[in-house]
Amino acid sequence: MFQFKDFDFLTDEEIDLKIEEKIPYNAEKDYVPAYKYKITLHNSNDAIGNIDIRIGYNEGIYYGGNIGYNIEEPYRGNNYASKACKIIKQVALAHGMNTLLITCNPDNFPSRITCEKAGLKLKEIVDLPPYNEMYQIGEKQKCLYEWKLEE
Repeated sequence: MFQFKDFDFLTDEEIDLKIEEKIPYNAEKDYVPAYKYKITLHNSNDAIGNIDIRIGYNEGIYYGGNIGYNIEEPYRGNNYASKACKIIKQVALAHGMNTLLITCNPDNFPSRITCEKAGLKLKEIVDLPPYNEMYQIGEKQKCLYEWKLEE
């Protein structure tokens, strides 16, 4: 049975990840457990963005990815998203994961650059199936980036 670990505060001493929520498995929607973090500049409480990591693999992860992130507009261009990805990978490793997926829309070039800076490789661009939640809100394809983790 899945158990959350003590990853409430993570840092690289430039940015900090502070836990906001630990979300258990949702059987109804088949959502894997997740950690949701606020990203702040080191030793600050002001959010510059957020990142979450979903633990495990299923069809939803294949299309939606294990990691999702957003950096607020004034803080973009500083590589904070790729730095946050590098920090958060220790959570995946602690849960025995050796591969992470990040997906983004094909036209989201800043996110694609973030994936590459974090060390991910573009695996493929996939068509979303019509029953997928993202397809139903108008998205048709996802770039699927794969990250082979090493300790």
